[in-house]
Amino acid sequence: MASLVRNRNHDQEVVGLVPAAGSGKRIAPLPCSKELFPIGFQRSEGNSEPRVKVVSHYLLEKFRIAGIATAYIVLREGKWDIPAYFSDGAMLDMHLAYVVIPGSFGPPDTLDRAYSFVRNKVIVFGFPDILFGPDDVFAQLLQHQTSTSSDVVLGLYLAHDSKAMDMVDIDANGRIHSMVLKPAHTHLRYAWVCGVWSSVFTEFMHEFLASPESKTNLDRSADRKIDAQGDVPIGAVIQAAIRKGLRVDGVSFPDETYVDIGTPEDLVKACRIYR
Repeated sequence: MASLVRNRNHDQEVVGLVPAAGSGKRIAPLPCSKELFPIGFQRSEGNSEPRVKVVSHYLLEKFRIAGIATAYIVLREGKWDIPAYFSDGAMLDMHLAYVVIPGSFGPPDTLDRAYSFVRNKVIVFGFPDILFGPDDVFAQLLQHQTSTSSDVVLGLYLAHDSKAMDMVDIDANGRIHSMVLKPAHTHLRYAWVCGVWSSVFTEFMHEFLASPESKTNLDRSADRKIDAQGDVPIGAVIQAAIRKGLRVDGVSFPDETYVDIGTPEDLVKACRIYR
């Protein structure tokens, strides 16, 4: 069953898209895929006893709060514990589909592997190993995208450490004019953590990744000074889209925070916060 959420400007179905092809080397060894690491607890209907809640559940839960009933999870071969855990998505009252790939050179490549399934849809996107608020974040981003017809709308948060984030230059009207990838020093305050985008950006990313010129530039972007794993960041594609003239907006959440469990320090922090 398709999601009942529609983009009023384009009458396109809205679906979630989740990259889960990473290896989680920074917090290895783990007994499970990083996306299934237990963070906090939940109470299920009809059961008063608490049950473990895995980190990616928080993201999918936010999709559902926004009215999104369908999501595609792109995972690397061998991470079979993810579909084994979430199955068809019934625990979230969602429909989940899995795209299995042998490997990836970064999140943009991972997301593009689902192109044939999502090319004509509005995408709601988040990293499954980053915890953030508010619960209705995607509803707010979708509302902004609908009212402005922006190609991309990003959820922005005050950065804890600019060296670990893609920082954005945003004006008073919410328009993002540029993005700086994990700068050592910057006057910029906000980093993007999640987002929504139209089929225009999906098409742009697909063509961008396929072009010989872009492949050369992406090889340069795969810098271990920017990403410890040498992965090409999504920010590089968004920055290219801005330069090409696509409209990229941001919605700021100055009173919220985010925690990326991809490092040992932040994993400990998340376990302390989400009890």
